Amino acid sequence: MKRILILLTFLLGPGLLYAQQDAQQSQYMFNGIYINPAYAGYQEKINLHSYYRNQWTGIPGAPVSMSVALDASANDGNVGLALQLSSDKLGAQSNFSAYANYAYRLRMNVDGTSRLALGLGIGVQQQALNTSLLEPNDPEPKQILGTQSKLIPDARIGVYYSNNKFYAGLSADNLVSQYLDFSDQPYLAKPKLHIYLTGGVLFRLSEDLQLKPSLLLKDDTKGPTSLDINSFVLIGEKLWLGGSFRTGVKLYNKGYAPSDVSQVNSAALAVQVFAMENLRIGYSFDFSTGSLQGYSGGTHEISIGYYFKSAKSRMLTPRYF
Repeated sequence: MKRILILLTFLLGPGLLYAQQDAQQSQYMFNGIYINPAYAGYQEKINLHSYYRNQWTGIPGAPVSMSVALDASANDGNVGLALQLSSDKLGAQSNFSAYANYAYRLRMNVDGTSRLALGLGIGVQQQALNTSLLEPNDPEPKQILGTQSKLIPDARIGVYYSNNKFYAGLSADNLVSQYLDFSDQPYLAKPKLHIYLTGGVLFRLSEDLQLKPSLLLKDDTKGPTSLDINSFVLIGEKLWLGGSFRTGVKLYNKGYAPSDVSQVNSAALAVQVFAMENLRIGYSFDFSTGSLQGYSGGTHEISIGYYFKSAKSRMLTPRYF
């Protein structure tokens, strides 16, 4: 059974490779730059953030991803800049990407606490497949041996609105790479357009307790649409506690998608601690509620964020999104 799951997870066939999703993440609500370039500069101070995710522990070849992002604001908070490096490995597949992001942040009120940001990211991806790691039950006679790789340009765009109580964002990636010719590397996964819709609100329940529900809707042209429903509480400006529920939704007909795909994928519990005023550490644990239940030891994700203090920092209130 494990071998069957491994083969399905690796997505061995070239046709199935077209259904590859972007790397999954459970703590995106603590740093939106991973899914939206318009988030660059939102913290209005130099912000260094990274995460490491080990998915479906106990299953050989399961996804492992990591990323580091550095962002800051300029021109009195009207411009956001960010650099993001990411690595994702799934069985024999691997992907490395680097993006430079720019956001122009429009003031929607006098004090600048309400802003609408327009973002653009330009970068490159390196897709690779180490065929020596593939162990199909029936070897293909024309299977290419060795490591196949391709360096491709890419772009991403986004829009992001936020104030002290509410945020919403819409973004899309793989804008360029989806149109490139992969006929010279038929075993590589051709990227597909991914669209992200996010939103959340902040409710102050008491002096030391705030509630932040949010959602993320992610769709691509080849795989199931997924919906994350999140809810977190902030205790005393020092501790975030909460969880997420991830499920598949059917927004429109995808005739090529399997009809028996489980609609309930996973749930997650997460915590983020402000160890110091400018240092935060997060951890999340995802547990499967679908077909992988009983075969996977769960998913572990660790994140670390560090704010560099500056005497010129314009930010007067904490950033909760």
